Amino acid sequence: MSEAVVVRYVTKAECADENARLVKAVYEELATVDPGGFEYTTFRLDDGVTFLHVAVLDGDDNPLTRSPAFAEFQSGIAARCVEGPAVAPATTVGAYRTAR
Repeated sequence: MSEAVVVRYVTKAECADENARLVKAVYEELATVDPGGFEYTTFRLDDGVTFLHVAVLDGDDNPLTRSPAFAEFQSGIAARCVEGPAVAPATTVGAYRTAR
């Protein structure tokens, strides 16, 4: 059974580009290791400082827990944010292709 998690946070304006760079590094790593059974999408909203991550896992294994790039991204998240990450479990109601 799939589990979905949504994470929303707001960065400081001067930290938004660095945050985006760190997020992109996570995607580069995922493309290299190709963990399978995992969907992950990150959006940067039009205000330029709000980020929204959506992860869907098939099973209990979360490949982000083993990701050095994700660990680097997480290590400074509190200092980059004015509104810390809010994590919420979610239920998929519908999906049409993966957002890109």
